[in-house]
Amino acid sequence: MTVQPTSPVSADVAAEMRKVHLPSDHPSVKTGKIGVLLVNLGTPDGTSYWPMRRYLREFLSDKRVIEWPRALWYPILYGIVLMTRPGKSGKAYEEIWNHDRNESPLRTITRSQSDKLSEIMGDQGGRLSIDWAMRYGNPSIRSRLEALKADGCDRILIFPLYPQYSAATTATVNDEVCKALLDMRWQPAIRTVPPYHDDPVYVNALAKSVEQHLAALDFEPDVVLTSYHGIPQSYFKKGDPYHCHCQKTTRLMRDVLGWSKDKLQVTFQSRFGPEEWLQPYTDKTVEKFAKEGVKNIAVMNPGFVADCLETLEEIAGEAGEIFEENGGENFSHIPCLNDSGLGIEVLEHIVRQELGGWI
Repeated sequence: MTVQPTSPVSADVAAEMRKVHLPSDHPSVKTGKIGVLLVNLGTPDGTSYWPMRRYLREFLSDKRVIEWPRALWYPILYGIVLMTRPGKSGKAYEEIWNHDRNESPLRTITRSQSDKLSEIMGDQGGRLSIDWAMRYGNPSIRSRLEALKADGCDRILIFPLYPQYSAATTATVNDEVCKALLDMRWQPAIRTVPPYHDDPVYVNALAKSVEQHLAALDFEPDVVLTSYHGIPQSYFKKGDPYHCHCQKTTRLMRDVLGWSKDKLQVTFQSRFGPEEWLQPYTDKTVEKFAKEGVKNIAVMNPGFVADCLETLEEIAGEAGEIFEENGGENFSHIPCLNDSGLGIEVLEHIVRQELGGWI
């Protein structure tokens, strides 16, 4: 038997097919829309002790972030870390805080990314709604999922804003989404964005951002570091692909830029606790270069889609100081893609790709 292919329906017919016809006494419902939820790591609500403590408690209680047994980790977390770290972290946040809006740069940039993506993509005839959330802190993933569902989104694309996959980042976003779904009677259909560490649009955007930034400098860097947030070596040995994803992103950037392995190097930052983390460490590498006579370097953060504490305070601030204190002369931090034209181009490309068949 030969099956004849069906003809594509017109936009008007498709719209009529999507209409929901309910009896007069039926509870009010909204349906038929598609949601996109951009999710970044998180942010405290303020720089004082208690907002910082709440944020750090949520972050450092996550079993994906700290994989130690709870019986071992919780006495350290509640007895030491949450007593001392909020004050120290609060001072660091204060240095980069957006005082005009009384929020962290990460919240400011992520909101702008969502707004600009919404403007560029439009609402697809009233069917598309783009929102944003934080894995830790506010707005929470649960609250924004509930808001999208209430707005009629019965299909939602979850976009963890991490190009390189790690259980401590991408997986914990997906965990939190699944926890929220457990409490929903009418669950939306869910898609999640896979790692895009080797996507050509992303890699080319990074390379262009480097070229644009270096063209505006009054010196030529001898070395450019691609500094990624680290993870413990033990996570890598358990099978986390993060290290490989980072190495591939930088290798592909070298290919686009036409640079050698010595010119564009991989390092890892933001280690925490007594374990060995992925190496080489960014701070130690910057110090070593300065002591060896390297006078000019630049550092970028390909694993971060938005500038935050780890890029602005730790790299632009601390790493620059380390370099200059040990004999270096010229240091520059290359900003993340943020809400720039290049950055939004990457987000739009990934979203349109992953919404295939839905819009």
